[in-house]
Amino acid sequence: MKLLDELKWKGMIQDIIPGTEEQLNKEITSGYVGFDPTADSLHIGSLVPILLLVHLQRAGHKPYALVGGATGMVGDPSGKSEERNLLSEETLRHNQEGVKKQLMQFLDFDPSKPNCAEMVNNYDWFKEMSFLKFIRDVGKYITVNYMTSKDSVKKRLEGETGMSFTEFTYQLVQGYDFYWLYKNKNVKLQMGGSDQWGNIVTGTELIRKKDSGEAFAFTCPLITKADGGKFGKTEKGNIWLDPAKTSPYQFYQFWLNASDEDAEKWIKIFTFLDRSTVDSLIVEHKKDEAKRSLQKKLAEEVTKFVHGNEELKKAVETTEKLFANQHASANDLTVDELESMDGIIKIDFEKEKIAAGIDIVTFLAETKIFSSKGEARKTVQGGGVSINRKKIESIQQPIENNLLLHDRYILVQKGKKNYYLVNCN
Repeated sequence: MKLLDELKWKGMIQDIIPGTEEQLNKEITSGYVGFDPTADSLHIGSLVPILLLVHLQRAGHKPYALVGGATGMVGDPSGKSEERNLLSEETLRHNQEGVKKQLMQFLDFDPSKPNCAEMVNNYDWFKEMSFLKFIRDVGKYITVNYMTSKDSVKKRLEGETGMSFTEFTYQLVQGYDFYWLYKNKNVKLQMGGSDQWGNIVTGTELIRKKDSGEAFAFTCPLITKADGGKFGKTEKGNIWLDPAKTSPYQFYQFWLNASDEDAEKWIKIFTFLDRSTVDSLIVEHKKDEAKRSLQKKLAEEVTKFVHGNEELKKAVETTEKLFANQHASANDLTVDELESMDGIIKIDFEKEKIAAGIDIVTFLAETKIFSSKGEARKTVQGGGVSINRKKIESIQQPIENNLLLHDRYILVQKGKKNYYLVNCN
């Protein structure tokens, strides 16, 4: 199946410049995606542009991953209702290293291959460019009328906060990235999320006006959730690709907890399973949705892609220990099973406080499982806390030595899916 046909059935094409399909069918084409280092790790919202590069390379084309050392200093206004805080150069340098390291694991950078991936940093071509050179060589070719017609600009100009000149110029900076890559690396294609469309076509316009060249692009729809919630967010914040920020277990759980509607859509986008396999999985899932077979396959495939087989295995084992037999007593869990629960949050707590007797609300607040006694009290009263798999019925419940598993552990469940292992030593 050709690249764009593959991406279309997956639901990964929204906007496309005419002629893009013909260009990809005609020759090996170099294409790029930009990643601004706003944090030292990418999150799962970045998986879609990463996957676009992977699909591009699998189809025989050459991918470029651009780390935005320069654009990160400006701040992309796309999809933002207010001005971003500017990051320090030291923070940006730190973030860039984290982002580069993650991108290296997803693409094939083997230089012996004609379509080996390359990584570039736009700071390299902007660091010596003066402001006067920029406004003459770039600003001269793009009108203010053109720039203000873009949705990302229009919405901000119509709002109360307005838009700084810094963020206003972002589309010119990104546009010049495309021009520079076109001239110096023969990159003819840019890809990204649909919120990037305005910035992307500024690049194709600059190439057309400045060099009489022809460049191409397509975007992927922004990922949404069926319930209207923000994709990639939980009550704990972003789902990161860095295992130190989001453990493989927590990562696996995010996909496992997808709704049926979301799982059906996401298994096409976030996995490399072929169409017939996906269709069969959906049919099987609908026979008995309670088994959540579609969610399990989705969680397995994406966790394996991001964290590898070994971490997937650990995530599945921890899930089985916690959820396979929730009616069984926590006393049946061995020390090895408790300590090998990879990815759940582990907390140290003073055993002396347990020996002296401490009420459940104070215990939950002091272990930081809840941010305040008020929040802990409210959740306990609502039946949302279990200790060692037994629901706590009263806020007067004491936490004492008799609750310690193997004389040191307490397994806390907050809500349906959040587990904590408290180590009282």
